[in-house]
Amino acid sequence: MSVSHASMANAVRALAMDAVQKANSGHPGLPMGAADIATVLFTKVLKYDSADMSWPDRDRFVLSAGHGSMLLYALLHLTGEPEMTIDEIKNFRQLGSKTPGHPEVFHTRGVETTTGPLGQGISTAVGMALAERMLQAEFGDVVDHYTYVLASDGDLMEGISQEAIAIAGHLKLNRMIVLFDDNGISIDGPISIADSVDQVKRFEAAGWAACRIDGHDPDAILKAIETAKASDRPTLIACKTVIGYGAPTRAGTAKSHGEPLGASEIEGARKALGWTSEPFVIPADILSAWRAAGVRGQAAHRAWKQKLASMDPTKQSEFERRLKGDLPVALKAVVSHFKKASVDAPKEMATRKASEACIAAIAPVVPELITGSADLTGSNNNKVEATPAISPGHYAGRFVHWGIREHGMAAAINGMSLHGGYIPSGATFMVFTDYCRPSLRLAALMGVRHIEVMTHDSIGLGEDGPTHQPVEHLASLRAIPNLIVLRPADMVETMECWQLALESRKAPAILALSRQNLPAVRLTYEDDNLSRQGAYELSPAQGKAQASIFASGSEVQIAMNAQKALAEKGIAARVVSVPCLDLFLAQDEATRKAVIGDAPVKIAVEAGIRMGWDGVIGSEGLFVGMHSFGTSAPMAKLYAHFGITAEAVTSAVVDRLAKH
Repeated sequence: MSVSHASMANAVRALAMDAVQKANSGHPGLPMGAADIATVLFTKVLKYDSADMSWPDRDRFVLSAGHGSMLLYALLHLTGEPEMTIDEIKNFRQLGSKTPGHPEVFHTRGVETTTGPLGQGISTAVGMALAERMLQAEFGDVVDHYTYVLASDGDLMEGISQEAIAIAGHLKLNRMIVLFDDNGISIDGPISIADSVDQVKRFEAAGWAACRIDGHDPDAILKAIETAKASDRPTLIACKTVIGYGAPTRAGTAKSHGEPLGASEIEGARKALGWTSEPFVIPADILSAWRAAGVRGQAAHRAWKQKLASMDPTKQSEFERRLKGDLPVALKAVVSHFKKASVDAPKEMATRKASEACIAAIAPVVPELITGSADLTGSNNNKVEATPAISPGHYAGRFVHWGIREHGMAAAINGMSLHGGYIPSGATFMVFTDYCRPSLRLAALMGVRHIEVMTHDSIGLGEDGPTHQPVEHLASLRAIPNLIVLRPADMVETMECWQLALESRKAPAILALSRQNLPAVRLTYEDDNLSRQGAYELSPAQGKAQASIFASGSEVQIAMNAQKALAEKGIAARVVSVPCLDLFLAQDEATRKAVIGDAPVKIAVEAGIRMGWDGVIGSEGLFVGMHSFGTSAPMAKLYAHFGITAEAVTSAVVDRLAKH
């Protein structure tokens, strides 16, 4: 006798309400309400193999409504993911468990991306869907899968979701299917108290196919998904559900959203659902049916392996290298040649233009490098010119026009990186990292290879004024753990920073680049990447150093000029370039001490705020930089106006030495 859909869905509901109750914490409402949707998806639609959740051609399932994490954990346990034992379910939200409060990629097998901040999952999924289309355009039908998203009302209210659905609709990412858990409830109560958007019309306006169904009708769910898979556009399926389905007094109310149901309510739910098993016990026939669903994709997995083995050997090798994330061996020689050429023929150049030259050199040997810009292509100078840009229905390119969608761009880049096969890079102005920040924070939290080219990195952008002049942004970004903020001073350092970003498998990187021209400061060739340890002595003192001057990016030239001015006054100073404060502060104590030195005066100069620099110069150290917002004026006048000059550095050092 076959097991009914209702029984299988109720197994999900039972595990969710039991785990939340035991933890005395969590969100039972969504798993109970969306159980029918998830059951249809995981038993009849999704292409996956529970024995190998990293199979490259699996369908992706993104739980955008990450607060409903017990839905995903229940599915992983029921389908037989080896690590998701019943003990892990019992340890929901406990220290060291595989079942944290919100799903975390690389922590729990079967989780495709870290979700919880609403809107991030659906936006990250856009990058996954785009990567699938691009890889298929490049490697053929060895890439052939879908990206499914379970989204909540909250996901669709977050502003980032509009950026995501707009670009997905524009690019016709028809392998992306969003299942909207349309339960009409949020933490505060009915959605109607804060929102009256018709989501179906909204998605249709963004170029999606969209429909409404009963989210508790398995036949309607399956039919809608099958229709979506045949569409030439991405699809929204608005599934009308009851939050906390089965709970006798809390179903359909906010009380089932984010707190345990309580013993009496769970008892009532068990009766209403016809579920007689003890907590955390799944009847053998139901578990067997779920485990059969978990291996349903094994035949497809074997067929895929055969297809991969039959590829042209060269193409197969490249495909596998790309999926592993290994860099091409030719990159090292390209970096070396570029650095030698830059030293042999030094040029005054903005680091955004130096970055453009780096990309032109790197791109031919690193075909997985994909760049893009949030409508600032000509200003960011980051376009890979070798192929046409990605466009609707045409995915064999290496540049994405993201439009003015900085936040959605950064989230989608996370998705491309998580999908595998590409090293994605985005770009905008440095000041707009504020618009990217939640996605950048998630990139750092997940530890994905994600590169952002952020140009116009200081008051040096000039006349556009304080709205566009980043002041606190370097410090703000450096405050994010596991985010590498790189601020090169010239062409050589720019290439070194690009190399570090490409090599960084488990941390995203930001290249903060100047609009204004900068002189070459690295005039001798070094095979080693001196930027790797974050800071290095660029110009030693002539004699015993009385001052150490630390600087990054465009202010390194100011430090060099101050060194000369101090020498004329008989004061020996050394200059330390600090292209990455994060990397430097992460070095061992001996390395830090050797670079910082023992000169009695330590001074840092940077066209940003002081925060973060005390780790180098100490609380008693001197700082020349910004203490306010900027203003609108030509660049040279701004540096003089705010006192970020060689003269200011020189005067500060002289005054401090006089007090010693």
